[in-house]
Amino acid sequence: MSALRKHHRHRPLALAAAWLATRALMLWLLAHDELAPLGRGGVSREVGHLYFRWYGTLSQGAFPVGDRLWQYPPGAGPVLLAPALLPMLTYFTAFVALTLAADAVITVALARAGGRTGRSLRGAVLWTLALPLLLHLPLARYDVEVTAFAVISLLTLSRSTRACGAFAAMGALVKVWPALALIGTPRGRTTREAWTSAVITAVALLALLAAVFSNPFDFLRQQGGRGVQIESLGGTVLGFARHAGWPGTVRYQYGAMEFVGPYVSLVAALSLALTVAAFGLLLLWRVRARHWTAATPYDAALAAVLLFTVTSRVISPQYMVWLLGLAAVCLTSRHTTQRPVAALIVAATAVSAVAYPGLYGEVIHSTWTGCLLMLARNGLLATAAVLSFARLWRSGLPALLTEVTDRAKMDGSPRNPHPIPAVFRTRH
Repeated sequence: MSALRKHHRHRPLALAAAWLATRALMLWLLAHDELAPLGRGGVSREVGHLYFRWYGTLSQGAFPVGDRLWQYPPGAGPVLLAPALLPMLTYFTAFVALTLAADAVITVALARAGGRTGRSLRGAVLWTLALPLLLHLPLARYDVEVTAFAVISLLTLSRSTRACGAFAAMGALVKVWPALALIGTPRGRTTREAWTSAVITAVALLALLAAVFSNPFDFLRQQGGRGVQIESLGGTVLGFARHAGWPGTVRYQYGAMEFVGPYVSLVAALSLALTVAAFGLLLLWRVRARHWTAATPYDAALAAVLLFTVTSRVISPQYMVWLLGLAAVCLTSRHTTQRPVAALIVAATAVSAVAYPGLYGEVIHSTWTGCLLMLARNGLLATAAVLSFARLWRSGLPALLTEVTDRAKMDGSPRNPHPIPAVFRTRH
């Protein structure tokens, strides 16, 4: 018994050691960003040049106007201004330090959630060991900070529905997608409280940002003009089409490498149609689902973000940070249905790092190597999205609950070996 307690005591120490070692490696890679396999400085350039330029505008009390690269909600402003909290450091160094701090917060939150009775530390382990598969990219984008809002939102649901809604709203004001963290809240009072809190928080923060900064909604004009990024699912189709004689080319616009040429607008429209269809499927699941477990809100959030990611016109490599964070949250619960989905996401993350920054030139020029890399990465993501939603759908059917109960009666096992918190119980 004492050996078992000693083992449990050493697991957090091992996790902390792994986090320190992997983050030190990521920092080393960032410091050597100019090497060819690491992108020749392209990864860090976004913080040092683009973010810093926006920082100058934001510090004057205004959001960028007419800037085709500024496509983010108003909540992104305070995040990009946050390095000013560390005036003793350069903007770049302060940004990386704050990103590491957000990363540490996610790790601690996952470890605390996984350390409770009936929970698992697999989520903290996945986040700690899988994030470095993206090399140094997570340290040079603010997607880790955004993911922190979504992770904390989900992990606070069982304790405070209002806090869950507030964190989801704060994340949504930075990069929209954290609002999907609320897609799986149990129907009834839990959903009403979480969404009411989210709306109140969002309105209050938007009013504050509109009072402090000018032009907070100019980003909407830029977002609507985006095309088909070369790393998206539609971009993969167009990449192969170039080998079949399609005359399109690649151009840097709206902050990404995008295809231009015949039928690109059609592919973009199809992507939007698929996104609408995905939203419809999620709504149908909510209407039809009758069985909730403690993991259902986590599983639903992952399925929703996967569906919206694979149907998007843009699948930037940093989007994998979001998926890793949500997959890690799912793995904190032993009730999750998403374990095989998490494995697919980790595999897609590894392939994504090969494509960018390592062989990004191959992707830009749509060589066979580049096309096959994108086919592998996006194929894994599409498979993960379909599998994730299918497993979520099956887990919510009342017939499945009846089958499990009948099987438990037959083999004599307890009917409910893992009690579910009251917040997740639903009335049929």
